[in-house]
Amino acid sequence: MTPQTLTGLVREAARRWPDRTAWVFDETGQRLTFAEVRRRSEELASALAALGAGPGDRVAVMLRNQPEFPLLWLALARLGAVLVPVNTGYQELDGAHVLGHSGARFAVAAAEFTGLLGRIAPQTELERVLTVDELTPAGEAPAFEPAPELPTNIQYTSGTTGAPKGCVLPHRYWTALAGDLTAEFPHLTDRDVLLTAQPFHYIDPQWNVAAGLASGATLVVLDRFHPSTFWAKVREHGVTWFYCLGLMPNLLLRMPESADDRRHRVRAITASAIPRELHAELERRWGVPWFEAFGMTETGGDIRMYPGDHDELVGSGCIGRPSANREVMIADESGAPVPRGQTGELLIRGIGLMHGYHADPEATARAFRGGWFHTGDLARMDTEGRVFYVGRTKDMIRRSGENVSADEVERALLLHPAVRAAAVLAVPDEVRGEEIKAYVVCDDDVPPRELAEFCASKLAYFKVPRYWAFVESLPMTPSERVAKGELRRAGADLRDGAYDRVEDRWR
Repeated sequence: MTPQTLTGLVREAARRWPDRTAWVFDETGQRLTFAEVRRRSEELASALAALGAGPGDRVAVMLRNQPEFPLLWLALARLGAVLVPVNTGYQELDGAHVLGHSGARFAVAAAEFTGLLGRIAPQTELERVLTVDELTPAGEAPAFEPAPELPTNIQYTSGTTGAPKGCVLPHRYWTALAGDLTAEFPHLTDRDVLLTAQPFHYIDPQWNVAAGLASGATLVVLDRFHPSTFWAKVREHGVTWFYCLGLMPNLLLRMPESADDRRHRVRAITASAIPRELHAELERRWGVPWFEAFGMTETGGDIRMYPGDHDELVGSGCIGRPSANREVMIADESGAPVPRGQTGELLIRGIGLMHGYHADPEATARAFRGGWFHTGDLARMDTEGRVFYVGRTKDMIRRSGENVSADEVERALLLHPAVRAAAVLAVPDEVRGEEIKAYVVCDDDVPPRELAEFCASKLAYFKVPRYWAFVESLPMTPSERVAKGELRRAGADLRDGAYDRVEDRWR
């Protein structure tokens, strides 16, 4: 049986596979065995405890993909403290929101980020900003045994109508997800080699760590996703299974075909939002089945395609069946189930979901109304219980695998002294899935590049709009909200007449 806490996963993995390689960090060549993961996470737990970190304390971590990030996560979980991952692309505005809203007492950061965090600290409850080198073990970590429902993370995810919300994730969130991946497809074992190419401040590398601890599989960590070298790394490390986002397959297919494309050990690939028209081509090129999956930061791993359905449903848009720990309902606006085959909102419940949104009981109540988590996504279910993704209802932009809140970008633009009003929309894009367009009402003439640079000083680079339109006014609803539907209907191509920041021209 899978242990019910991250601390239990670490101990059991060190007992069962002490000398097996747990992690490989490709950029530096660093390797840690499962025994070393336990020893070093215990040492960091001791160092953090010496600083005063204990149960319930929030600790922000702003590091790139290096062993100390997951080691700190496991160390904090061991103490009953809570990790607050900070996106390494954040600047003062979005960084201050996460640090201030979470109530983090300490921050551990790479040297390149300490200056930024130091500037943010006066706006928050931060007491100290430290580098990893300043964490010195002080004897054994305190005797403490976390419970399965004790929080381990406040994981911020971009809100759809406001600032990013902090998902409170307990130990059981991770152990339930990891247990599913070992007990069910893809049935991970100690013969597997996993790979993750996303930054550790995202959810995916973290659950990959948990999955490796539960199964004994080795996890290979890339510095980030590089389409031109990705498959070479897969071959070099003998990877047998990996998860990727919908944009990544598209970018991989754009790379030149090679005689080495099928020279690998991968037995299955799991991906979210596989482009329907590319699904069969992905399998042809690399000679391995790709399996669709659906999950959210709030809920973990929820729905996945299983081998028995795969051949029939390639390219169909089917995201699979609920996992063992999940129930799924397709509901109408009142929360009642709709007949099979009809479209409605995708609702989820089960073991190991988030506890709620940190310091936001109203948003938590809305999300879990009726005892189900409301995803804000539209789907339908066939007569066999398989779920097909239809679309999303949220005012959110999905750019290059990043969730960008339109409201957050609008609020940043409104900080510019010349901007009177702003509205941000998604623009379909062949490469990035969606790009960002900003409509701005300005009191003075402002060059679009100035606004883009201003926005980049406040938010992560991936949130800066590509397209810019300057208008006299914005259409409003009777409740004084921007009528974005009217903006979307204003033209067949939202790029027409806009300034393109990337191409440096008016279209």
